[in-house]
Amino acid sequence: MRRSLLCLLLCASFAAAATREPVHTRHAMVATTEPHATRIGVDVLRDGGNAVDAAVAVGLALAVTHPAAGNLGGGGFMLIRFADGRSTFIDFREKAPAAASRNMYLGADGKPTDESIVGYKASGVPGTVRGLAMALDKYGTKRWRTLVEPAQRLAERGVVLSWSEAQAMEGSSRLAQFEESKRIFQKGGSFFAYGDLFRQRDLAATLKRIARKGPNEFYEGETARLIAEDMRRNGGLMTREDLAAYNAKEREPVRGSYRGYEVLSAPPPSSGGAGVVQMLNMLEGSRYFEAGFGSASATHYVAECMRRFFADRAEYFGDTDFADVPLEELLSPAYAKRRAATIDPERATPSAEVKPGLALAPESTQTTHYSIVDAEGNAVAVTYTLNGSFGSGVTAKGTGVLLNNEMDDFTAKPGEPNMFGLLQSARNAIEPGKRPLSAMSPTILSRDGKLAFVTGSPGGPTIISTVLQSILNVVDFGMDVQQAIDAPRFHHQWMPDELRMDDEGFSPDTIRLLEERGHTIRRVAPMGRAMAIRVTEKGLTGASDARSAGLAAGY
Repeated sequence: MRRSLLCLLLCASFAAAATREPVHTRHAMVATTEPHATRIGVDVLRDGGNAVDAAVAVGLALAVTHPAAGNLGGGGFMLIRFADGRSTFIDFREKAPAAASRNMYLGADGKPTDESIVGYKASGVPGTVRGLAMALDKYGTKRWRTLVEPAQRLAERGVVLSWSEAQAMEGSSRLAQFEESKRIFQKGGSFFAYGDLFRQRDLAATLKRIARKGPNEFYEGETARLIAEDMRRNGGLMTREDLAAYNAKEREPVRGSYRGYEVLSAPPPSSGGAGVVQMLNMLEGSRYFEAGFGSASATHYVAECMRRFFADRAEYFGDTDFADVPLEELLSPAYAKRRAATIDPERATPSAEVKPGLALAPESTQTTHYSIVDAEGNAVAVTYTLNGSFGSGVTAKGTGVLLNNEMDDFTAKPGEPNMFGLLQSARNAIEPGKRPLSAMSPTILSRDGKLAFVTGSPGGPTIISTVLQSILNVVDFGMDVQQAIDAPRFHHQWMPDELRMDDEGFSPDTIRLLEERGHTIRRVAPMGRAMAIRVTEKGLTGASDARSAGLAAGY
């Protein structure tokens, strides 16, 4: 693809500033946010396991080593592309308990309370264990117990805390509100320090039970009893019946294309995959990249695409088992062309003037993503979460399991923002058994029938823009995989009407020019922690985001 000289110079300038090379391997690769989990995944692959086997072991390990987001008490999504080109999607998003009701988080003044964010009423029914078990049963090759045992050993023996994990646990006011969480993760208030050995004996016992008795133990055995009893004692909604009734679901991935690449991503109840595809459709006919990476012109144009998608997200998205989501129309190239035609390449469109585009009748920074490619060419992208950092703050007594605060991802009240500032519609209203809307966007690209790129990120709504930009940086700006996910990022979610930009990496001139175009700029801490793998003619290149303490490794 031809690019302007300016684009090449700007890309080269960023490349020169990159701090490290991607990791190169010949056969297989795992990229996660935490080194122990990466090494466990690589061990599974070396031992003959496939990408799904490794994904299960990694997910269980992160529940031990990355408690702010890795989990047994949350949920998420697994996207799989097989070496022969087939694909599937495992939805293990949390569900609302049977006792949940539409207006349960509204106070006497009609405003949303914080009960959807903190405490026992904030948790949906966890899906992680059932989802990982479904993936293994249908597409894995290893025994469940074999894949649980590495995580169990880590919990029993302990892990040496990194600086970031120790700081996260000490700094969590949410954990401090609950005795069990404070005891386990904050040493009863005396706190863990960098380099301390962190053992989780209750979690180890839970992992031992589910290793020995199988994944159903979490939903129907002693673990389920302990979770339900702690809920009942503390005014929570989740019951043993809710846990026993939970099911993961296999769905068809969202599909799209971009400049010769096939794109696979997450379907509803995620809005993320549809968002990535819709924005790529809007960009397809443009030459926005000719202005160069990091330029005001290119940033402006992509931000305007973001603005339009997030306006649609606020109106149209929800759990398709409960709500009619017009995916076919939203993902059509003709619709994208109409939306793109409303973009002024020189001026920002005020969000108040950007409405949802169809004429129809009436996500925390603490998620985590990992990417895996095995020696056969199978690829897995997993994004899973507790929602907010350390979820609801609640650890179910006797289990060591932190519980999510995913109920905040429902629409507590149409027109009122959630913890991420997102507006959402009645399509995402609370109903028993319903899965809340998500931004998680595990994504896989292929070209000419061959695997090309595996990517994903945490970051609440910024997940969608992070995944989009990782793709654009590879496809349009010619970056290697490490440059693509280390590059500075930006995000626009329609409302509030502001363009959020990494507080480092963008030039003052770019900021000034964007403000002159009418954007309200908000500088923020680095967004997302992408984990990505790219397939090349010589093998695999992998990258863990420089914003994380993660590791990409393989053989």
